[in-house]
Amino acid sequence: MSKEVKDGKKRLLKAETPVPGLTDSKKLRQEIISKNQEGWTIASEEDDALLRDPLTDLQSFQASCNFLKSAIRDIKNVKSSRPDAVGEINSIRTDATIHFIHMKKLNRLAHFRCRKVRETTNEAKHKIDQCHLQLQNLLYEAMHLEKEITKCMEFKSKDEEIELVSVEEFYQDAPATITNESVTKNDPHLQMLGRLEWELELRKNLASKLTATKKNKEQLSQEIQSKQDYLETLQPKLSAILQATRPVQDYLSMPYNAIQEEHQMAQHLPQPLYVLYMQTSAFKDACDKCLKVSITGDVDAAKSLATWNFEPDEESDSDQEDLEKQETKRHRRVSAEQSQEKKNKIFRKHPLSVNLTISNEDGTELELTFCYLLELNIITVTVKVNLSEKGTLSSITGGDLLSPDLILDELYPGDFGNDSPNPANHYELKKHGLLDLSTYIPLVGRPYLWCQLMGGLQFLKKEISLAEDADGFSNIARIPVQAKHSICAANIQKTISLLRQRISSRLSLLQQLSSLERGIIPVSVDFVKQFPAKINAHLSTWSRCTWEDLQTLAHAKRFLKSGLIRSSSIIFQAVIDRGSAKMNAHVVLTADYPQVPPLFILDIVWQTQRTALTDIFVMEMEEEVNLHYQELSSSTQQNQLLPNQLQRLLMCFDVYLETDTPASTLVPVEIPKEKIMPRTSRGPARSKPFKYLPELGIFTQRY
Repeated sequence: MSKEVKDGKKRLLKAETPVPGLTDSKKLRQEIISKNQEGWTIASEEDDALLRDPLTDLQSFQASCNFLKSAIRDIKNVKSSRPDAVGEINSIRTDATIHFIHMKKLNRLAHFRCRKVRETTNEAKHKIDQCHLQLQNLLYEAMHLEKEITKCMEFKSKDEEIELVSVEEFYQDAPATITNESVTKNDPHLQMLGRLEWELELRKNLASKLTATKKNKEQLSQEIQSKQDYLETLQPKLSAILQATRPVQDYLSMPYNAIQEEHQMAQHLPQPLYVLYMQTSAFKDACDKCLKVSITGDVDAAKSLATWNFEPDEESDSDQEDLEKQETKRHRRVSAEQSQEKKNKIFRKHPLSVNLTISNEDGTELELTFCYLLELNIITVTVKVNLSEKGTLSSITGGDLLSPDLILDELYPGDFGNDSPNPANHYELKKHGLLDLSTYIPLVGRPYLWCQLMGGLQFLKKEISLAEDADGFSNIARIPVQAKHSICAANIQKTISLLRQRISSRLSLLQQLSSLERGIIPVSVDFVKQFPAKINAHLSTWSRCTWEDLQTLAHAKRFLKSGLIRSSSIIFQAVIDRGSAKMNAHVVLTADYPQVPPLFILDIVWQTQRTALTDIFVMEMEEEVNLHYQELSSSTQQNQLLPNQLQRLLMCFDVYLETDTPASTLVPVEIPKEKIMPRTSRGPARSKPFKYLPELGIFTQRY
């Protein structure tokens, strides 16, 4: 055995604090053998682990580790210096093994202690969890009891909602059988029951009184109704007596009563409306007996209007800015109520208005109500269309053609009635902080230019720059424009004629649209000979289209750039089929149709997508329909232009399809050549024979 091993043994044996169970190797070996002979068990070893000192075992474990390290070094040194010293090496190995066994024992004891500590900790945790659970149960029970107590405290019975008579009145008015003072005064519960019983008796009495009162009321109502019926029957009798004198007045052409009353009302009209009334009445008597002119409104209010003067604000916006910059001047503040009152005065109408009713042949009436704005000095009109029983139409695509906002658009070119014809009104509205007049059209009506002419008003036509002096034009607005009979007389006949044409054309258009929606093109009898007897293409769909949809079409941009299509145009879409070929036609109508003919924009789906940009024959078809429309209308049949153009479009579509396949190849069976065409193409452009000669029944090219 080397000197280092021996020294290690000595250090272990001579330690200042002796470590139990750690002696020399022989002693450890004997101790292990003796304990094995005594028959130690795992249970006894666990008890031993609890009795031993953990710190002492830790020191013993560290000492055994150090011994093993020194033993390994000794074995290494002996093998390197004396390879033949086998006995010494075996002795060192035996001692190291004993220390290793001792270390394993200490490891087991440590595990036993750790497991015991864990079990003890878990038991303590379990006890704490049980106590915490008991605490939570108690808290929940306490919270539940508090809620129940709160519910009981907040409970309200139905009797608390009833307004009972006071206790004094109860004992004073109620009978003794209900009050029972000897018992109820000492018992609040019985007292409340008695008061409730007395309240029930009172309400029963009131209910019986209500029933009797209602019966009395019904009797009085019947008496009043009978007297009213008598008066209503009396009024027709009086009217019949008055009406009996009408034939005499009509026979003698002397309706003095009606004329006198109407003329008296006319004296209170403002000057422009007076001019309009007098001129339309004269025109009715001289030229148009179907025209109806009347005056409506409050005559008393018109009489009192003569004493009312509007005092406008003399300070402009620029003056207000100067006053705000100068601190020495006084600021004038107008309340919101005063500002709103001023706005109402600006848009104030005259109490009297003129009604003009234009009748059509089928009984449809166009009712125009002309009003005069006192401060803006312009005439506005509101429109109403009264359809006759025969003129009742149902059209999906043309439902808005008779709407008051669209029916009078562009009666004269460019006149939509959105802006005031008086240029000074712009500055007057701006001065008072108001928007453009177009914002208030639902309130005041539309100030069409022809309305001003019918009232004898004529304003400056020169466009005024916004940079010019606003005060000057606001002063002009305050100067009343003189209404002249000559201006009205020069325009009234043409205007009434245009109004009658407009209502007639719109009714005719509605009838045509109703037929087109069912796939029927209503061609007039006078124009049937202008088309061949058989047309194979047919109208499959007729629908409404929007301005935004038309802007997305590439082949429509040329019409948009040229100004032929505007946002106010009425746009439809027609789908025409023949076999597998389909043509989409966008039809654009202006507000003054049929004075301006419809515009057709075509694209064909036949084997490929074809438009006027890619196929010259599609452009020829558009020219045939759009440019040569004079052949399809007459002075008496202008309203039939749209169906005649559609019929021509179907005819041209047949020609286009039948001439699309070259003569050298076989034509598809679905599109046979049925039209008589001497030449299917002509000229350098190879034009197709879209022109139809009804006398010969053939198709030819236009020269």
